[in-house]
Amino acid sequence: MFRFILSFFGGIFTTLTMGLLAIALSVGAIFYIYGRDLPSHESLAQYTPPTISRIYSGQGQIIDEFARERRLFAPADTIPDLIKQAFISAEDKNFYTHEGYDLRGIAAAAIDAVRSRGRDVRGASTITQQVMKNFLLSGDRQAERKIKEIILASRIEETLDKEKILELYLNEIFLGQNSYGVAAASQTYFNKTLGELTPHEAAFLASLPKAPSDYHPVRRKDRLLARRNYVLKEMHDNGYLTQAVYDSERGQPLRSVQNGDFESFKEELPPRDYFTDEIRRQLSENFGEGEFFTGGLTVRATIDQEMQPIAADSLRTELENYDRSRSTWRGTGKKIDPQIATGDGWQEALNDVTVARDIDLNGRWYPSVVREVGDQRIVLGIEGQGIGEVPRADIKWLKGDFVANFDVGDVVHVRQRDGGWSLRQVPAVQGGFVAMDVNTGRVIAMQGGFSYQNSVFNRATQAKRQPGSSFKPFVYAAALDSGYTPATIIVDAPIEINTPQGMWRPKNASNQYYGPTPMRTGIERSRNLMTIRLAQEVGMETVASYAERFGVYDRGQMGKFLANSLGSQETTLYQMVAAYAMFANGGERVKPTLVDRVQDRYGKTVYRHDERQCADCQLASLDPGYGPRIASNRERVMDPITAYQLTSMMRGVVERGTAARTVNLPVPTAGKTGTTNDNKDVWFVGFTSNIVAGCYIGFDTPRDMGRGASGGGMCGPVFQRFMLEATKKYGGGDFDVPPGGHFIKIDRFTGARLSDDASGESVVAEYFRDGEEPLFGLMFDGGFAMGADLPLVEEVGRATGREVTTSTGKKATVGPKANFGTLSSGGLY
Repeated sequence: MFRFILSFFGGIFTTLTMGLLAIALSVGAIFYIYGRDLPSHESLAQYTPPTISRIYSGQGQIIDEFARERRLFAPADTIPDLIKQAFISAEDKNFYTHEGYDLRGIAAAAIDAVRSRGRDVRGASTITQQVMKNFLLSGDRQAERKIKEIILASRIEETLDKEKILELYLNEIFLGQNSYGVAAASQTYFNKTLGELTPHEAAFLASLPKAPSDYHPVRRKDRLLARRNYVLKEMHDNGYLTQAVYDSERGQPLRSVQNGDFESFKEELPPRDYFTDEIRRQLSENFGEGEFFTGGLTVRATIDQEMQPIAADSLRTELENYDRSRSTWRGTGKKIDPQIATGDGWQEALNDVTVARDIDLNGRWYPSVVREVGDQRIVLGIEGQGIGEVPRADIKWLKGDFVANFDVGDVVHVRQRDGGWSLRQVPAVQGGFVAMDVNTGRVIAMQGGFSYQNSVFNRATQAKRQPGSSFKPFVYAAALDSGYTPATIIVDAPIEINTPQGMWRPKNASNQYYGPTPMRTGIERSRNLMTIRLAQEVGMETVASYAERFGVYDRGQMGKFLANSLGSQETTLYQMVAAYAMFANGGERVKPTLVDRVQDRYGKTVYRHDERQCADCQLASLDPGYGPRIASNRERVMDPITAYQLTSMMRGVVERGTAARTVNLPVPTAGKTGTTNDNKDVWFVGFTSNIVAGCYIGFDTPRDMGRGASGGGMCGPVFQRFMLEATKKYGGGDFDVPPGGHFIKIDRFTGARLSDDASGESVVAEYFRDGEEPLFGLMFDGGFAMGADLPLVEEVGRATGREVTTSTGKKATVGPKANFGTLSSGGLY
């Protein structure tokens, strides 16, 4: 009997032993098979999660941020223990004791699944396993993935310490509302830093990983409250909260930004505008889009936050003035169902309409919906302001009346005016404005249109348009460097060229011809025929090389056609303003920039715009009254005397030329207007000794803006409004006179030399290079025949001239005092 019992139990033991061995071998085989081709867990030691790239003003204020996943990386040692305790209590209370997986938790989950016949399948993953799932594996619930999780979790526990694993988890996990990681979620839900959170707020966040959409703080408030209180209880049971703190925190209401209890952090950010979006565009090109949106870059922008609103207001004012002069109502083109518009749900419906909400011109513009249309008024529902009225007197500028222009349900813009409300609309005409420092190229203000939210297309940097006469300074620069002077005489007379497209007969804007005229007057009065003859005399190859050297066009891209001397080839306002900066600073290369510095997530500087060297910055101290020496390494792009001569000529444009009516600053100012054929594009680019600024206005699909549209008349006021404020802040003074030259007084109408004590309206002091003595009576002819069917010369405004014969046998009228400088009758097509 004893042998039988012994044999029986021996068999059972053998069977159990063999069974356990078989199970062990099977488990080992499974783990071996699934563990062979797993991704490397060691890469997590060097993992850098995608984080937000932020743009700061020069004063250190956040002005924009860009991210694919809104994440603020928080190192483990900066995350308060309270946050860690909340998530450990909610997700993995044995985190600090297990080896990556929790067998008791797995068993409990399996039992629950069996009992509920698969209806109650809950996760049993540890925080370490969740890290493996989030970083290296898929999110499905297959047994195969669980096995891989356990294998990787056990491996990572041997590679990283618990704090590093917790850091990865708390920074990677999705917590709803496009927030990744606890730092971003704390800002999103409470507008607080992690250190400012209370226990019930930490428990709020720890409730979200299960399923953020199922625990929405507004739509699923009761469910989230129950989950939050459960987490608080776990924190108490685990010894992280005292009974008193637990009782107090459990009684706290569920508060959040989404519920209106806290102001959103987004309210502290200005609305995205053309400036920061252009930074995004340029840095995405330079660093790569992936790095910009995920690299956690810190970008220090060049923007002047005082001047940017002035730039926007200056451009918007002119665009609206032009739009109102057309007397046409377009509105927003958006509508709300009339029944909703006249009911109680109009506010919610209006909130869902996509219209511009970033306009501030003489007051903030509010989206509104028409609720009632009458003969003498319309009644509106105004976003955030309730019910308001617009009187008939407000639309005197419009053709028609309320009944003709408005329907119930129309979405419009209004602003406050004289205690009531005034209708507004985004103009159809658009434009751009740029202002930058003439010495550094730092852009202090940029406006790419009327409203960024209405149209993100940046007309300052992206719109390629014909610069028109604003290009002429580059022709004159090429001529001045080729031996011409501001006193050189150019014949202003008609010419014609036979081109493949037919006969081309360029004209002056006035449709008049003025005879032999000094170059200075040619640029002051923007004479087309003089510019064309000058370009022919100098050579379009030379003109193109200058335009490309100044960055108006890329290398080798400017066409060598004479029409391009009048600005017929397209470029951008951004490029033109940067080129004019080189006139203003004496002819040194300027690289325009919207960014002073870029740092990576670790604070290392990866880009710095200012490449100048500070010779004394390493010294402990400097002698009183002495500043550090800054060595400029900028390339010279033109002779400084040429730059001064051209600047002096463009001062004449502002003081008595095509911009004199609209530009009048208290400091010396130079610039050039531009108006293209059929008034499709109007420009003005000008500068003081410190700041250069430019404006462009036109329709996005080019069309005639009507009679009276001109660079001086439309862009001049934009420049004037902005620069009046800019000169208050940045000052301005006389333009530096370079060495190596001397002044001679001349008559600006005829080019005749005058005595040193001459004075009067026609007297101007021109700057000539030392050793450069003007020649008298010398005449050049480009060889182009003047059109036989065109009037030769119509002398205007001065004494009757004398008639001379050119080398082609044609007759030309020369001014009575045209005896100083060189006489040129170059040609053009």
